[in-house]
Amino acid sequence: MSLRMTRDIGSSLAARCLTDAHFPELPGFYRGKVRDTYRLPDDRQVMIATDRQSAFDQVLAAVPYKGQVLNQTARFWFEATSDICPNHVISYPDPNVVIARHLTMLPIEMIVRDYLTGSTETSIWTMYARGGRLLYGHEFPDGLQKNQKLPDTILTPTTKAVQGERDEPITAEEIVTRNLLSQAQWDAVAEISMKLFQRGREIATRQGLILVDTKYEFGLDGDGGIVVADELHTPDSSRFWKQANYEERLAAGQEPEGLDKEFLRLWVTARCDPYKDPVPEIPEETLREFSDKYIALYETVTGQAFAYGADGEPIGERVRKNLARALPEFFS
Repeated sequence: MSLRMTRDIGSSLAARCLTDAHFPELPGFYRGKVRDTYRLPDDRQVMIATDRQSAFDQVLAAVPYKGQVLNQTARFWFEATSDICPNHVISYPDPNVVIARHLTMLPIEMIVRDYLTGSTETSIWTMYARGGRLLYGHEFPDGLQKNQKLPDTILTPTTKAVQGERDEPITAEEIVTRNLLSQAQWDAVAEISMKLFQRGREIATRQGLILVDTKYEFGLDGDGGIVVADELHTPDSSRFWKQANYEERLAAGQEPEGLDKEFLRLWVTARCDPYKDPVPEIPEETLREFSDKYIALYETVTGQAFAYGADGEPIGERVRKNLARALPEFFS
């Protein structure tokens, strides 16, 4: 099995990373930037969260235990929000794997924001710093500071680009007029997104964290019902800051102390323009620190100790064994 990445990763880190989850026994294989997915004949799908780390529309490296953190953090949040919206989950046969319902995915991503921040092309701070004042249909005054709280929680949806292309900002009105969603669908996903974010904010606050912003993806089931899918409030799809020193660091003009993907984004943007320049090799110690942040986020949010698994057992072999137990019809 092989994986084409932007660069090789060190052998010591590679031994603890799942970078390739291609199992030829399973049908309907599709590789995303982070997840390897299989479409089964009965409209189930197997989604395997690898340790590949993507940012700025490319795979940059591999981060130990990252896939497990994503999958298990999403599991916590799917269970904590099941009263708000149905989700795609059927079962979790492995720490890195979810078996889910296949859905007809809606062609937009719902971004909910409480703070003026970000480093990507579609983030409101990037657009604001370049002089934008009408962003996603919302008007912003002059004189705002990076990382400050917004007066109100806002929705800033984007298109969902095919792999290799970029998501684009879009307004609610454009979504409907371009027939990406009906007005009823937009109203429904907008309401659900706000409720999910409110629940996430409440739980994060109890754990000493600020849920800064997040991304939701939705699909339609066979009856046309709206289902939340992909992942939920993970450190890949969300920003989380520590509450304790947020105000102090904001006043000092420092970046908040985060437990999420922004750590790596800021490391990269301090060294290059990732949309134009080659991204420099990320040192092992930086990737280990990044891994520690993801694990800390999981433990802080869930209140559970992270389970590292058996020493010496390759993650891919463990995943194969657990898939064979869950789906014996394909591995017999």
